Amino acid sequence: MNSSHRVRYSARSHVGLKRKVNEDSVLALPEESLWLVADGMGGYEAGDYASRLVADMVAAMPPGLPPTESLSALRDAIQKAHGVIRQESEARGGGTIGTTVACIMLANGHFVGLWAGDSRIYLLRERKIQMLTTDHSVVADLVLAGQMSWDEAEQHPQSNAITRAVGVGDTLELDKIRGKVQPGDRFLICSDGLSKYATFSMLEKALTEMPIETVADQLIQVALDGGGADNISVIVVDVL
Repeated sequence: MNSSHRVRYSARSHVGLKRKVNEDSVLALPEESLWLVADGMGGYEAGDYASRLVADMVAAMPPGLPPTESLSALRDAIQKAHGVIRQESEARGGGTIGTTVACIMLANGHFVGLWAGDSRIYLLRERKIQMLTTDHSVVADLVLAGQMSWDEAEQHPQSNAITRAVGVGDTLELDKIRGKVQPGDRFLICSDGLSKYATFSMLEKALTEMPIETVADQLIQVALDGGGADNISVIVVDVL
């Protein structure tokens, strides 16, 4: 799928300072104008299996499809991964195995974001940051009810409790956001290993000031400086 925009991107993943295994996966398919972050859960060998499976299934999509078919294939790949992870979980004795997913696709002057869980998509436009996704989590419901801000929610004891994930539950509901792309737009896709340490103002500052060559490493450093208790994955996509 060819985007009508030229883009540059940077994708990084870091195990962090406390974990032995990186259960995050990142996928960059620039020729398909598609980027994805998945944050696995279920412990060693389960979380990394789940996140990698989603990335692999999406990477196996037929290349060069028209935009609507490409979006449909993306949904199908994630749904297929949901079914396979559920079967694997049962085969391993029924423990929770799952993964978040957050991805963007660019086509014909528009973007589409799909997500489940608390991995996030942000957009920096004209030096102002906005969060395009809404976490599927216990604390997100408190934010949406006006009881706290997103930055405050990160400090909540239940901040890690997600209510939706690929591989968990009978059916997987993916949320979608779409909009027009403007030249100069900068998208950030990240796992909660970044968002739990980086406030909106910290993200806005880094995304405004840093060039594409260093911005992903710089954001990972923010999370490491904050404590780095989780795996950290970052993709930044610049629309030229």
